[in-house]
Amino acid sequence: MPSSVQNKRIRKSPAARRAEIVAAAAAVALTEGLECITLRRIAEELGVRPGLISHYFPAVEDLVAEAFGDAAGSELDALLPADRGDATPIQHLARFFARTSGEAYDDISRLWLNARHLSRYRPTLRDRVAVQEAAWRNRFEALVRDGVELGEFRTADPLLAAIQILVVLDGLGMLVNSVDTGDDPPAVRHMPVTTAERELGLPPGTLTTAAPSN
Repeated sequence: MPSSVQNKRIRKSPAARRAEIVAAAAAVALTEGLECITLRRIAEELGVRPGLISHYFPAVEDLVAEAFGDAAGSELDALLPADRGDATPIQHLARFFARTSGEAYDDISRLWLNARHLSRYRPTLRDRVAVQEAAWRNRFEALVRDGVELGEFRTADPLLAAIQILVVLDGLGMLVNSVDTGDDPPAVRHMPVTTAERELGLPPGTLTTAAPSN
């Protein structure tokens, strides 16, 4: 006779259930696009009724914005953590560029393009994109300022330098994800790094050799 204990579902707290829903929506956003987030789609992913999803997110636009915010925030913490540990600013920046390559970064890069496109006519998503852009800008500027104070970077305007580097990185992501032929010259792929070295007064090649192994 089957045990009733085995068939009993574990009741999750509202906070845990909400986090689970957002995580599932973020996974769908990364693999399929923000347009594919619907209450029914996420319910299917979690094996629950759509009514449970709508209980936490009555408006699907709120779930779309949360999913993007979760994915983008996780990306920022993974690529450019606020806590550098023992790494110097140069090492931290070098590690950042080493991480912004490969399929995992391509997925999040596509998600940013997706979000910016949809945000033109989705106000809730537009607000969340603005929040994440500010978070990226502030985190990057803080790193540049630390580098300047420690004498590792040289720039008269850390904010402007940070924005210029991020713009080039975003532009390359747009190029690769829009018209990637696989034949881009290495110099094109390397452009964000060379821009950073130029804007921060670093000798060429510094950021390709200074990344810590972990």
